[in-house]
Amino acid sequence: MPHAVAKVHDRIVAETDKWEFVEGNIYFPKSSIQEKYFTGTDTKTFCPWKGEASYYDINVDGTVIKDAAWYYPTPKDKAQNIKDHVAFYKTKVSVTSD
Repeated sequence: MPHAVAKVHDRIVAETDKWEFVEGNIYFPKSSIQEKYFTGTDTKTFCPWKGEASYYDINVDGTVIKDAAWYYPTPKDKAQNIKDHVAFYKTKVSVTSD
């Protein structure tokens, strides 16, 4: 069975056996993230086909990684498969899958 893991400083911040893969990014179900590491930010971006993205900082062992993850609270129709999913910047978080 496939497995995906997101880590910061060798600490697992998300882990799942079921995810969505969109535009080269693994979108983890929100239920698979370790919420204690995540804090919402005011950052917003817009994608023409997915909608408005919101962001999380990740705080692990006192190190805050700014806007390291994003999600679409109300994705557009074509992106409904990533509703309630979170993706990570590969330059900020180690994401692996098998």
